[in-house]
Amino acid sequence: MADMAEQLEKLHIAVFPWLALGHIGPFFELAKLIAQKGHKISFISTPRNIHRLPEVPENLQSLVDLIELPLPSVEKLPENAEATSDIPHHIIPYLKLAFDGLEEPLTKFLETCKPHWMIHDFAPYWLPPISSKLGISCIFFSIFTASGMYSFFDYYAKERTVASKDFPEEHFETNESGVSDVFRVLETCNGAQVIAARSCMEIEGEILKLWQSIHTRPVIPVGLLPPSLQFSEDSNDENWDSILNWLDKQEKGSVIYVAFGTEVTLSDEDFTEITMGIEMSGFPFFWVLKKQNTSTVELEDVLVNNSEKGLVWRTWAPQMRILAHKSVGGFLTHCGWSSVIESLQIGCPLVMLPFQNEHFVVARVMEEKRVGVTVQRNEHDGKFTRESLAKALRSVILEKTYRSEADEMSKIFGDKELHQKYVDQFVNYMEIHRPVMKD
Repeated sequence: MADMAEQLEKLHIAVFPWLALGHIGPFFELAKLIAQKGHKISFISTPRNIHRLPEVPENLQSLVDLIELPLPSVEKLPENAEATSDIPHHIIPYLKLAFDGLEEPLTKFLETCKPHWMIHDFAPYWLPPISSKLGISCIFFSIFTASGMYSFFDYYAKERTVASKDFPEEHFETNESGVSDVFRVLETCNGAQVIAARSCMEIEGEILKLWQSIHTRPVIPVGLLPPSLQFSEDSNDENWDSILNWLDKQEKGSVIYVAFGTEVTLSDEDFTEITMGIEMSGFPFFWVLKKQNTSTVELEDVLVNNSEKGLVWRTWAPQMRILAHKSVGGFLTHCGWSSVIESLQIGCPLVMLPFQNEHFVVARVMEEKRVGVTVQRNEHDGKFTRESLAKALRSVILEKTYRSEADEMSKIFGDKELHQKYVDQFVNYMEIHRPVMKD
């Protein structure tokens, strides 16, 4: 009977993402899906990031605790900067240094609450030894593609310490936080009992098998965690009303949706080539241009004055709703994995303009699947031109093959039951392999 009672006892799982909105989102999505199976979640981040989260669904509120750990102040890190989107790129190492200052309060929390499992990101290289000492099992959750992570481990295993387009020099170098990004990834991954991947066999089956082959610990796909398409119709959402009003006036499949996520900062040159390339293509565009995406170029002058076809949006926009609108014919994207998942979930083809790290890997994988076109860059300097961008935009909007391939791919990316099955298998693994807690 005691064994049966232990089987029925629910797990307590702590979840600890890196301080970037593109990481916090998938971690929160996974946390809610685990809570739906009746397990208790402690979702840990800094106060400002906790307050940025969407509301926990009512049926899960008793199972999801939002734990706020104040971020220690660090010289050169602005006050209230608690996520990468709050600061310019060169300040991020100081955010990592502040993040490392969470070691002590997090340790105290774990000593008090003793969760069974800790699901963590790449950054807290100091966490696995602490968890091990407390008898808590660690799961390294990669929000990136399996292709990107396998490429990284394969690259590193071959002792390539030279930078490449996919793995720039800055990741190998010790930064102001005292360690390199590569060191963080290797330590957190090697210290974990399990690797969880935001992927599925239907998209990256071969790569997942290869990635598993170079690790001694299980690599478990948890599905793509596609966001819900059940939009809550808020009658007071003036933003959406304005956007919808504009989109409704455009021809079916004619609009280019443009968004480069929260991490990309465009140089003056890139910004100009993009604006001119969009104008050369002749298509109407809806560009979500966040403050951190802009350089010193004054965008209203360049864009709005030169084109009556476009709409520049400076605040948050409901990306899924926009992509799902019938007038949108393609998504000009930096190829962040979350953005690609959202687009292909509803069958919107991609115009891919990667700028950093894993985004180049994502673009290659998606081009192989013919769901979009990568904007060509010059081999000698890696730059793209307005002409190469306009050409890629025309291909995706005018050639129907990309739309039909993206529609076909939506049957996998948007299959809620398929991705729920992966979450179920992952939760089942945690239930079966629950650690015996130390007193």
